[in-house]
Amino acid sequence: MTGRTYILAHDLGTTGNKVSLFDAETGAAVASAYHPYRTDYPHSGWAEHDPADWRRAVLGGTRELLDKTGVAPGDIAVVSFSGMMMAALPLDANGEPLRSAILWADVRATAEANLLARAVGYETVYRRTGHRPSSSYTGPKILWIKRHQPEIYAQARVFLQPKDYAAYLFSGEYATDYSDASGTNLFDLETRSWAPDLIAAAGLDADKLPPAYPSAQVIGHVTPEAAALTGLQAGTPVVIGGGDGACATVGSGSVAPGQAYNYIGSSAWIAVTAEKPLIDPEMRTFTYVHMDPRYYFPTGTNQCAGGAFDWLERLLRCATPEDAGDASAARIYDELATAAATAPPGARGLLFLPHLIGERTPYWNPSARGGFVGLTMAHGRAEMARAVLEGVALNLRSILVAFRGLDTEINAMRLIGGAARSPVWRQIIADVYGLPLLLPQLVSEATSLGAAIAGGVGVGLYPDYSIARTFVRTTEAERPDPATQAQYDIIYPLFLDAYRATEPLFARLAALPQ
Repeated sequence: MTGRTYILAHDLGTTGNKVSLFDAETGAAVASAYHPYRTDYPHSGWAEHDPADWRRAVLGGTRELLDKTGVAPGDIAVVSFSGMMMAALPLDANGEPLRSAILWADVRATAEANLLARAVGYETVYRRTGHRPSSSYTGPKILWIKRHQPEIYAQARVFLQPKDYAAYLFSGEYATDYSDASGTNLFDLETRSWAPDLIAAAGLDADKLPPAYPSAQVIGHVTPEAAALTGLQAGTPVVIGGGDGACATVGSGSVAPGQAYNYIGSSAWIAVTAEKPLIDPEMRTFTYVHMDPRYYFPTGTNQCAGGAFDWLERLLRCATPEDAGDASAARIYDELATAAATAPPGARGLLFLPHLIGERTPYWNPSARGGFVGLTMAHGRAEMARAVLEGVALNLRSILVAFRGLDTEINAMRLIGGAARSPVWRQIIADVYGLPLLLPQLVSEATSLGAAIAGGVGVGLYPDYSIARTFVRTTEAERPDPATQAQYDIIYPLFLDAYRATEPLFARLAALPQ
């Protein structure tokens, strides 16, 4: 497999890193390798990764992929990156991690987010950064480290995002891109630069933040040390790439204003490409800088989506003796999806609130809890599985409601991520949204493809991000069934009421011993 030009793209996800090789001419995914790693939950509301796992995954994964494909190192034109957003990893002066990385799902920094809001003004932070002050974002996480682990903060030379750390391992350079920077509560959307006044108001040091560049920026080249560990050719250009949301936006083909898509993986979001930030008076949605720095992508996020179905699968896998021991997790997962199809819309009066790790859109409540509402002895696996799939879709519908209330017209929805592979979930989504679905050709590789396109733009293989229109071909999939859509129109208000009814309990539950 030589004589062609390839792009190597890493995607550091919540459960593992996927390294993919793309044919630069066609945009086709040639091969990939996946290395899983563990998420640690040391306390309620905390979520961390060991950066040593990232290092093993990205360096070892690269070598594995090159060995597997036989691609000549000289045929790889560029290495680019995608990764989880809104994390915080401190490195010392030697580039060594000082602690585990605090992840996007970690909501421990609520008090720190409130400090920023009081210092600057809640609405001011939202209008300047595109995001309300929240423990979800990197800035409050860094402030938590400063307040609770001051010795680590003092030693920190720089705080990086996951994909930025991977790029550093290859290039030896500290950098981030506009999309990841705009998920920190410290970045000015209009100027596309760090906001010194917000950083100072948070009590943080601006020199501990990396330079921010457009996603296609070549930040350096593969070092001899990285080449020896990975099998890459020293001197290969390294492009910074973007956060997973930004890469998925491009990889779904949303590269022109008005194009919307829905990603459903561990978390889920709906986003639309726009020429300017979308300012919601109710602050339900938020805005990042697009990989194409001319644009933005307003977004609404469901904190736990595919993760909720994974949770149910783990819960039920050993629920009965026949599921214990050597039972295949994949088999149980497939059986749950199949069972969900046998339950009627509405899961026979069973609702599921998918707020297992707090919630962002539309509630912005880190204390939000999940739960089944309406359980009876008549409900079984099928109804529980369907209720989980419906609960995620119903919560995502609230994002559509927010967009439509802000005069954002969405007539069809591109669907990518794990949910796109499930006919059952796709039909539920089409019926709940009342929209036809479009399936891009690479539903599972969309995020990696977005990173690869940024790499190609960065080294001049592509003139701009419009190449995504050539690479991303969509087919029409499920359309809403009018009768089922009407049922979900009745269920949706009940779903909202279930949250409102249980919300007063969340803070009291959080105060109990964990």
